Amino acid sequence: MKCILFIVLIALNFSARSQSSDSSFPVRGFCIGSPRPAEVPRFVEFIRQELVPRKINVLVLRVDFNYQYKSHPELRDTIALSAKDVNDMVQACRDGGIRIIPQINLLGHQSWASTTYNLLKVYPQFDETPWVKMPAKYEWPNKDSLYCKSYCPLHPQVHKIVFDLVDEICDAFQTNAFHAGMDEVFYLGDDKCPRCKGKNKAMLFAGELNKISQHLKNKDRELWIWGDRLIDGRTTGIGMWEASYNNTEAAIDMISKDVVICDWHYERPDKTAVYFAMKGFKVITCPWRTPEIAVQQFKDMQEFRSHSTPEMKDRFLGMMQTVWSGVSPFLDGFYQDKPAADNTNKTPWANFKAIFPK
Repeated sequence: MKCILFIVLIALNFSARSQSSDSSFPVRGFCIGSPRPAEVPRFVEFIRQELVPRKINVLVLRVDFNYQYKSHPELRDTIALSAKDVNDMVQACRDGGIRIIPQINLLGHQSWASTTYNLLKVYPQFDETPWVKMPAKYEWPNKDSLYCKSYCPLHPQVHKIVFDLVDEICDAFQTNAFHAGMDEVFYLGDDKCPRCKGKNKAMLFAGELNKISQHLKNKDRELWIWGDRLIDGRTTGIGMWEASYNNTEAAIDMISKDVVICDWHYERPDKTAVYFAMKGFKVITCPWRTPEIAVQQFKDMQEFRSHSTPEMKDRFLGMMQTVWSGVSPFLDGFYQDKPAADNTNKTPWANFKAIFPK
């Protein structure tokens, strides 16, 4: 009887250690659109009361033009975060041991649906495809294959502008890392672009990424990006959204190994984190709104770290919850446990609670 009890106690202890082993992830992350000024106090409370107890140690904020930039005030949103707003969030993160990383979408995502975002609205000469007009009513698919606009990576003036913004937002957030987005780039190396036509799309993508990375390295900062453009969507069957259909995947062998890859998959727990790690990159798995898939991804990350060579193990950094809305819709759903529109649990807040319980 004592032997059986001893075995049970060992099993329970092992189970408890296995359940708590997620705390050993180097990255336990959370990514969301930056709050508007009026939402900052509520978001700061969320950081202190929810992120910190869940041992979240990285917060990626998609800022874009939601900041009162001094270097380029013409690019500010009409209502934008002040330096004090940012400092309040930085202080909450510092108190809770959270590394805060701002994001500005570079290269792609310079528009959405029928809206052109600030960079191309103010500087239309940077547009990779200026002949593609924004529709009054957006639909997909469309004759122009328009998803989101891109800036031309070879325009001679574009980096002076965007690097001013990058430097200023990193200084404001007092951070040593920056997230450049660079996901879902559909417009690149267009045949009508006077600078890019005829050029290899993988080389264009790699050139832009390396230019950004080197700029950050010069200031002792680290580059993070989404990883989809570095995966062959056809060979893998992953498709054109979570991987590339426009031949950018070969860039993976042309870019700095110092870049941190945020590997997002929302419909299946695709094991591409292994691919990135084998290529020499640090990688983070990023779920969204399907708890069953996210839990499997969480288990996979634990397995990758447990059953890899010493060289590979430390490249598997952990998990980061992604939220593709602003702060208020997420917090309302989070605190009210709202179901999805189809009355299921397919929500980012249910997903977050499943992988990072309090």
